[in-house]
Amino acid sequence: MRYFFTRRELPHTRLLLIESGSRRLAESVLPHLHRAFGPDIAIDVVTCYAGLPTGYNPDALVYRVTDYGSKERRRELIQLLRKRQYTTACMICSAESIMTKWKWLIALNVPAKFLILNENGDFFWVHRENLAAIRSFILVRAGLSGAGAIRTIGRLLIFPFSVLFLLLYAFAAHSGRILRSAGHSRS
Repeated sequence: MRYFFTRRELPHTRLLLIESGSRRLAESVLPHLHRAFGPDIAIDVVTCYAGLPTGYNPDALVYRVTDYGSKERRRELIQLLRKRQYTTACMICSAESIMTKWKWLIALNVPAKFLILNENGDFFWVHRENLAAIRSFILVRAGLSGAGAIRTIGRLLIFPFSVLFLLLYAFAAHSGRILRSAGHSRS
């Protein structure tokens, strides 16, 4: 992830879209990308789906993560993406867990300015001046904002005690069974 500490934008020559959400999200975001970056921008796609989203240029490069399953192939994909010298990368961060590991692998290894898009079409650039937006986005996705925050924190606090209770209960039940069976064998 490059250009985190600066607002500077490079000329948008080639854009990489990481389709880490449902196909309909990628199809709905295309008009927004063309409006923001111009109708002539080349948009390449990293996806886990077959085919290209509707409306995308058929000449676009498509990288299917299913073709890069092994560790060596993942390195090869990262090298390919780095070689293409993308100045901008758009990452769909929806509430769906699709390609989660892939999108963060790419974000950490491809030197581009990243744009985060959510399922509502809202977006923000990943740079230090947007830290408040990034922080609130992470808190919402982790369930630590709003009314659900207290419930989530409560679950996290109760979890170790629940596990301890279950372990003690299992120990008591099994040791009682063992003592009873030992008492029956002596009689």
